Amino acid sequence: MKVQRWMPWVVLALAALSLALVTGASASKAKPKSAQAGLKVGLVTDIGGLNDRGFNHLAYVGLQNAQTKLGVTGSVAESKSAADYIPNLSNFAQQGYNLVIAVGFLMTDAVDAVATKFPNVKFAIIDVDATSMKDKPTNVQGILFKEQESGYLSGYLAGLIIDAKHLKKVAGTVGGIKIPPVDRYIAGFIAGLHRADKKIKELNGYSQDFVDQAKCKEVALNQIAQGSSVEFQVAGGCGLGVLDAAKQKNIWGIGVDSDQRFLGPQVLTSAIKKVDSGVFLTIQAVAGKGGTFLGGNNATLGVAQGGSGIGSISPKVPKAILTKVLALQAQIKAGKVKNIPTIVP
Repeated sequence: MKVQRWMPWVVLALAALSLALVTGASASKAKPKSAQAGLKVGLVTDIGGLNDRGFNHLAYVGLQNAQTKLGVTGSVAESKSAADYIPNLSNFAQQGYNLVIAVGFLMTDAVDAVATKFPNVKFAIIDVDATSMKDKPTNVQGILFKEQESGYLSGYLAGLIIDAKHLKKVAGTVGGIKIPPVDRYIAGFIAGLHRADKKIKELNGYSQDFVDQAKCKEVALNQIAQGSSVEFQVAGGCGLGVLDAAKQKNIWGIGVDSDQRFLGPQVLTSAIKKVDSGVFLTIQAVAGKGGTFLGGNNATLGVAQGGSGIGSISPKVPKAILTKVLALQAQIKAGKVKNIPTIVP
């Protein structure tokens, strides 16, 4: 009888316990989603702006992908001049953003200063070695790329085309400002040219600008006048002037950062780096959905990590050359090609 009298209470207690466990499990599952949905990410462009058809645009694409796939909240601040860098970065930090991403080497000092002032906010900066920053902020992750690998593949293709089409054995490169990521592209390109043909001469110039297309076009036209058969732009929005010069003079042009073949039939290929992937993976790490945020250190992406490589190639390129270029890319991915130069001779 006692058993029968207490049975209803036992049943009720077990039911309550089961409900608590289910509710607790549901709450446990919901927490990551809630925290993830509440993650706020600010993106600060350099003066090239979102319409540079390359570097800044790709960073924005990475943010958009994170909004769609991870459910984070994203905002963008476009910098019109270098004077905007610190205010734009600071505004996001003051508003309680969890992660602030700076697009480009030119923001190194600004990120160093703002990150030091806001140690509880995570920052990431593209194309900057976080360990080289003056104040060594431990809340900053550098997002680096092996641009030399992309340049190497593009240079190899350019060299093969020059020889196959019996063009003048001269190729030109137009950098924006002489900074490490620009020179890694150019150093790799020169090495790739010489892998194809050591007799090809390389002309290198800098526009001292990443925005003004006229400046880059002028440098390119001067190189074309000296016999350049292929022009490689490494100057962001300014470099669109290089591709325009190539079109005007009916020679090959090579794009940078994003796949710029859509700009015209004169574009042979592009030396790409997946800035969008770098941005997305960093946000994903902060959201706790994979990877680790490397504060005070760097995440480095090359061909093997899907972060660099060669873009689409003109259909005018002979199949035999295409096969060689893709074979070289596979060798780089497998780690069989090492010590590609990173410094312009």
